[in-house]
Amino acid sequence: MAQQSVRHATSVPERGSGIGVGLMGLGVVGSGVARILAERASVYERRIGRPLQVRRILVRDRHRRREFDPAPNLLTTEAADLLGDPRIQVVVEVMGGEEPAYSYMRRALASGRYVVTANKEVMAKHGPELLALAQDQGVDILYEASVGGGIPLIAPLKRDLIANEITSLRAILNGTTNYILTRMSHDGLGFQAALGQAQALGYAEADPTNDVEGIDAAYKLAILASLAFRTTVQPSDVAREGITRLTANDFRYARELGYVIKLLAIAHHDAGHGVQVRVHPALLHAEEPLAKVDGVFNAVEMEGDLLGRVLFEGQGAGSMPTTSAVIADLIDLARTIANGPAGRSTWHHAAAGVIRPFSELQSRYYLRLRVPDRAGVLSKVCGVLGDDHGISISDIIQKETSQADQTAELVIMTHLARESDMQSALQQLETLPAVSRVGNFLRVEAGRLTSAGDGSAPDGAVVLHGL
Repeated sequence: MAQQSVRHATSVPERGSGIGVGLMGLGVVGSGVARILAERASVYERRIGRPLQVRRILVRDRHRRREFDPAPNLLTTEAADLLGDPRIQVVVEVMGGEEPAYSYMRRALASGRYVVTANKEVMAKHGPELLALAQDQGVDILYEASVGGGIPLIAPLKRDLIANEITSLRAILNGTTNYILTRMSHDGLGFQAALGQAQALGYAEADPTNDVEGIDAAYKLAILASLAFRTTVQPSDVAREGITRLTANDFRYARELGYVIKLLAIAHHDAGHGVQVRVHPALLHAEEPLAKVDGVFNAVEMEGDLLGRVLFEGQGAGSMPTTSAVIADLIDLARTIANGPAGRSTWHHAAAGVIRPFSELQSRYYLRLRVPDRAGVLSKVCGVLGDDHGISISDIIQKETSQADQTAELVIMTHLARESDMQSALQQLETLPAVSRVGNFLRVEAGRLTSAGDGSAPDGAVVLHGL
């Protein structure tokens, strides 16, 4: 007799009229989810057709004081109590971090349960695997809250924009860094002062590394690029630089030139050359929509071949925006359970595509140098850039002069150049006797370079064009 393959059962037994929910995590977001589910139970029951019933809540400490206190009998410190509860059909993960959240989500999906998560790190690193597992088990995993908080991004990419070939996206994906950069720009603060203000207001963690070094934004960009380009992009594919090198002078000079500085997450797809993904601070023309996104707000600009450019903007973090996205996903899955999965299509990524090296990037550049205030220095700097590396200079602006050490600050704006050539030039400039210090360099994202916002030189500046 021929052996028949037996498919693992992916449905859980009937639970009466209620749809059982297991909540993992009761921090800021978890408390928001638990509270809203309790307060709006009757509203959501009408929208779904069956009540949502929280059966178990996984916590680290049962006795900790929280913003919302659910019934004590719902709390457990053992994951097995939740994952083994036959009354639970949907697991909501809002713990954060890679482990044990990743393992718990795998176990939930493997047992035939649906999953909702806000975990950007897990979805960036393991999203394709978890989506494939969900499909194999006949369930689904939704993760709208993993990127952009309450801004709808994942669902539009999976559904509303499916007719388009998305060619590029540019985004502000981290509210903490956007707040810091806004304060540096508007108030003239240095980095440490702006960071301290963000920490005092609760926008930045005590250890802000993931935010200020662009790690958080890289996770989110990997998720968005994978969806937008229908491929697999890992966080390790994302070229990344943080914002710690920026100074108040950079913001002042950028403003005089008609630009703002933002930590941008950028992805481009070229059918002939692959995908390029990068996170770094960049000069952005002050009149562009993304340049006007300030404070803790996030925004994502996408370009498709059919609809052109579209901009999504809103609060990218916080309890209520993230709670909104989590509960929206939960209601979506609850409707599937209530009405049956017929017609529901699960999403999966295609195989990993070609990742274009960051060294091949073509960009304009802003370069700030401290040089001795004497004759011949300018020609040596221009020689390194132009003669040695083929980098064409658009403008050179002489800024501050120090009488104490007889140095001057130069701001150089280039025409389009290759990243590899610029990096080689920077290494040479750092060892050049005619350069006291390479202060900073930034890429310029779109917009025509001019000597000032209105095309005229800033007050007191010496401007040299077309070198």
